[in-house]
Amino acid sequence: MRFLLRTVISAVALWVATALISGIEVTAGNGTKRALTLLGVAVIFGVVNAFIKPVIQVLGCAFYVLTLGLFALVVNALLLLLTSWLAEKMHLPFHVDGFWPAFWGAIIIGVVSWLLNLFVAKHE
Repeated sequence: MRFLLRTVISAVALWVATALISGIEVTAGNGTKRALTLLGVAVIFGVVNAFIKPVIQVLGCAFYVLTLGLFALVVNALLLLLTSWLAEKMHLPFHVDGFWPAFWGAIIIGVVSWLLNLFVAKHE
């Protein structure tokens, strides 16, 4: 149940990023296809964050320390670009145009996910 809730929260955060950032887009036709695409991308994003992000954090530990954690913003942007690439390989109509849309999108996704998780944690 928790996995499903986290996936929906990620999908909502991705939707907010597509609404606010011009370089992040879902090109699916109607509302149902868009929602299913966002859910699929949220699953991919969750898998990427679960398996690849910890490896990068361990290998790049010095960069995190040297930049006082700001390197995490770059890593999150690159992970969002990787998610976009994987989604395109899986024929999901989700695309991130480049680093800067990914950078701002990752910030928005992080903030929206954090806020939604706070709201959900209060009601559990």
